[in-house]
Amino acid sequence: MCPCNSKIDVSDLRIFGFVGLDRWQSVIILILIVFHTFPLSLHHAPLQYNCIMVIYIKNWRPRYFLLKTDGSFIGYKEKPQEADLAYPLNNFSVAKCQLMKTERPKPNTFIIRCLQWTTVIERTFHVDSPDERDEWSEAIQMVADKLQRQEEERIQCSPTSHMDNMAEEEMDISTTHHKRKVTMSDFDYLKLLGKGTFGKVILVREKASGKYYAMKILKKEVIIAKDEVAHTLTESRVLKNTRHPFLTSLKYSFQTKDRLCFVMEYVNGGELFSIYRERVFSEERTRFYGAEIVSALDYLHSAKIVYRDLKLENLMLDKDGHIKITDFGLCKEGITDAATMKTFCGTPEYLAPEVLEDNDYGRAVDWWGLGVVTYEMMCGRLPFYNQDHEKLFELILMEDIKFPRTLSTDAKSLLSGLLIKDPNKRLGGGPDDAKEIMRHSFFCLVDWQDVYNKKLLPPFKPQVASETDTRYFDEEFTAQTITVTPPEKFDEDGMDCLDNERRPHFPQFSYSASGRE
Repeated sequence: MCPCNSKIDVSDLRIFGFVGLDRWQSVIILILIVFHTFPLSLHHAPLQYNCIMVIYIKNWRPRYFLLKTDGSFIGYKEKPQEADLAYPLNNFSVAKCQLMKTERPKPNTFIIRCLQWTTVIERTFHVDSPDERDEWSEAIQMVADKLQRQEEERIQCSPTSHMDNMAEEEMDISTTHHKRKVTMSDFDYLKLLGKGTFGKVILVREKASGKYYAMKILKKEVIIAKDEVAHTLTESRVLKNTRHPFLTSLKYSFQTKDRLCFVMEYVNGGELFSIYRERVFSEERTRFYGAEIVSALDYLHSAKIVYRDLKLENLMLDKDGHIKITDFGLCKEGITDAATMKTFCGTPEYLAPEVLEDNDYGRAVDWWGLGVVTYEMMCGRLPFYNQDHEKLFELILMEDIKFPRTLSTDAKSLLSGLLIKDPNKRLGGGPDDAKEIMRHSFFCLVDWQDVYNKKLLPPFKPQVASETDTRYFDEEFTAQTITVTPPEKFDEDGMDCLDNERRPHFPQFSYSASGRE
């Protein structure tokens, strides 16, 4: 039985304002006019819709949005006919969304924060009056609440399967209580590797095994305050379920009263970005790194994961010189000490056209990222750059790519294909995905099984003297004194006894790749 059979009738609801993309909320403006009847008792029933006008920089663009009772909030470039409904331009979900009211940048503004793929996004709307804002907010909240109640009812109706899922995700084997959960006390803390707004990354040694890991310690208080809970839990799920030679692996994850801890594979060969700054890479060297990146992205896409954040700063080398895609760059976006705060906490130079245009995006966004990083490697600069973000976005959307004369025909063909503005026409944008890139003439001599098995000789081997060698990490961090104070009291689950009020934000977080918790 449906939790609520009431109806909301919101007629002639007009919303004027702007919609933002992630943290770039100031670049896209919209006017939304919606006429709808809202039957909560109908499953997947659509609401009536009318025109949305979107302005990107200086160009108005029409959008038609449809809110459905299954939580879908879908948009179209033109007023859709029946045959067009299956092909939306935007597709978000208001399930588990957060609604926030604000008077900035204009009065009567509200923000919808929700999850799209593995990314937390924000959409910001401005309306004419507080009443209109309340009507629209209440309609969305009613959908979100209804979906939440349905989920809770499903859980209550099938407690056994719910407990089984929890056991599987938490690895909470009740018959083996002697397997003690991992805590901060199980590690020696050696060197600081990175530090940022959300926490820090520390080189640690596991006391029981003597093995070295990189522990990312995030502050719960900051994650909650900045509404990054959903993003953090998504990152945790992705790390738990991925195993590939060119992806950084997760060994353990656990939480304390005030922290979340990821114990990661320690990669100490340095960032590819640091090596790239020294010289332009040859096509042969670019082919080696590019092949390993393609192999990793192919694996992620096969698992229905879009990485979305490919950039040189997120590409590291292991001690032998092979690629490791990692997220260490996140921990270096901003320094908490005001005196050393980084002024720029994003990488708009890598944003794909479909992301900038506020269109729904898929796997092809990663191939745009591959195009940008391989262009940087072979050309020594970004394909599109301007210090003024507005002009930069115009270049990404409109400018044709230019090449140095020294590039081979195959290299130009690869980059031209990867940097096509239309994701559907982009190299790799078709149903064959990565296989389309693997067949390209630039990679024609590559044995992809040898790539996966690390049989190809890396063009550069880092000069790493030992497992504790941190020469490729920034001395700004490694020279600092480590300050980590493990919680004093733990219960039998390895959690701080005072953590009850914070734990609901981070359910099913604990993980162990070896079966130990």
